[in-house]
Amino acid sequence: MGNWRPTLGALWDGHETTFCVWAPEHRSVDVVLERDRSDRPLIGAADGYWSARFEDVRPGDRYRFRVGSDPAQTYPDPASRFQPLGVHGPSEVIDRASFRWTDATWTPPDPSDLVFYELHVGTFTEEGTFQGVISRLDHLASLGVTAIELMPIGDFAGARNWGYDVAALFAPSRAYGSPDDLRALVDAAHARNLAVFLDVVYNHFGPDGTYLRTFSTRYFNPAHQTPWGASVNLDSDGAQEVRRFLIENALHWVLEYHVDGLRLDATHALMDTSRQHFLAEIRRAIDDHAGRPVHLVAEDNRNLTRLVLPRERCGFGLDAVWADDFHHQVRVHAAHDCEGYYVDYSGTTEDIAKTIRQGWFYTGDIARSTGEPRGTPPVGVAPRQCVICLQNHDQVGNRADGARLHHEVDLATFRAASTLLLLAPQTPLLFMGQEWAATTPFLFFTDHHPELGAKITEGRRSEFAAFSAFANPLERAKIPDPQDPATFEHSRLAWHERDHSPHLEMLQLYRRLLQLRRALLPARLDAGGFAARALDDHTVAIEFPGTLVVARLSAGGCVRIDAPGQVVFTTEDPDVTHDAVPICITGQTITFPRPGAVVTSTCLARP
Repeated sequence: MGNWRPTLGALWDGHETTFCVWAPEHRSVDVVLERDRSDRPLIGAADGYWSARFEDVRPGDRYRFRVGSDPAQTYPDPASRFQPLGVHGPSEVIDRASFRWTDATWTPPDPSDLVFYELHVGTFTEEGTFQGVISRLDHLASLGVTAIELMPIGDFAGARNWGYDVAALFAPSRAYGSPDDLRALVDAAHARNLAVFLDVVYNHFGPDGTYLRTFSTRYFNPAHQTPWGASVNLDSDGAQEVRRFLIENALHWVLEYHVDGLRLDATHALMDTSRQHFLAEIRRAIDDHAGRPVHLVAEDNRNLTRLVLPRERCGFGLDAVWADDFHHQVRVHAAHDCEGYYVDYSGTTEDIAKTIRQGWFYTGDIARSTGEPRGTPPVGVAPRQCVICLQNHDQVGNRADGARLHHEVDLATFRAASTLLLLAPQTPLLFMGQEWAATTPFLFFTDHHPELGAKITEGRRSEFAAFSAFANPLERAKIPDPQDPATFEHSRLAWHERDHSPHLEMLQLYRRLLQLRRALLPARLDAGGFAARALDDHTVAIEFPGTLVVARLSAGGCVRIDAPGQVVFTTEDPDVTHDAVPICITGQTITFPRPGAVVTSTCLARP
């Protein structure tokens, strides 16, 4: 595990267990063992840490911490490695070295070869577990993606959650399996040449089951406010220890679970006025201790070049950023969305092409929704550093009905948009089930106690009050209740769909497009290595050396191209659509009977 060793939590070294917890505002801290309710006092230090070693505490033992003198007040470990009875129950000592890894020769894909597949463990399979994901890894390997991205798996209150209400940051959710089940998933993915990325949440903690404030109020800084309340403390008294806690969590996933990268949730909500921003510090810590390259991806809506510039150029040194402008432009064009943040996007083919050329659309322009400037010019940002999508958990799940793009546009349009996504020079991300045009939605779901759950339901529905479709309270009342178990069940993928039209053909389309991506896109493409332009109000073209991608995103019609080359793919090929209507290519004219795409190349013969 490199040159780093963990310090927080209950750490078994093969002979004894060391406990360590930060509780600077308390005068005593004890470990209370569940097996006999015995108290073991910890020794305090001047920096607020409490620790002690015990030879008779072993893996499988369950414990809590008592802070203060009240014998009834015991709490789970903030750095617990497992919560077998849930986030309110006792923590369990785990043997971190018992799993037998088989990935010693594993080499992750080059960043230029990344194709992400985002999934939610609980709804990805019928089992809803880490073992269930393992059972579908062969599908993902044959699809052609190179990395799976797990939505947050830290434990949460209740039996179901998106994961962003994480309460136990170090503990894989018992709803999905044991810590070794997660290790087995990573190991099995590596055996199939699939990298594993983990979505981690450091900008806020869950509203139920998070006991950090009990151990120290310094985990939060009320001087900064976020949509979730007081921000996580990164820049006031105690911030050094809070940052240590979060960085240790990141290294925990990288080194104890062999994950290849982290997707950092909502980095725009990491309020930090420190001389060294937390993002730069976490980048440095991973570089110093991981012993191998680890990819860091920010979810950030600010379009900031600084996020991905190297540290020597005053950047934070992250590897990539989610760039949602592509999604928004395509959705406005194809599905005609025009409310909420979609008011900031025209959806014209000119602006879609501009977004592809730049990686993101806003580079300092005034956003209509806020009246404020947004973004910076992406100078020095390689195309692969922008992660783009047609679907992700937010862009599907934050719709009232959990509708995917292909639920709201015809399949011909979706095939054309998919071609643009997978053959653009940016790094594409797929959301589970997208590859076969799954009929299932992805809804917002929770399982909080009734009092909190009622507030979640009310808040969810009130979010849509400003949308014309839900101006009537009776319509808002029809929005699926996050607390209803059926909302969760409706979001579970139906894998049998893959075997039937039109899903079977859509799956073949995605496989072929990913094959073409590997064959045609130049490695390590820079911003000057391709061209993207609008051919008319309906059509976008991307050109690489020897390859032309023409995607007609709406309506039928004719377009002229400069150099047709050899046709290697169309979205009307009979193996990728159940109702093919051939696209006619005569000389320099392409006639589309409906939305579709054509790929021509002088580098690759038509299969």
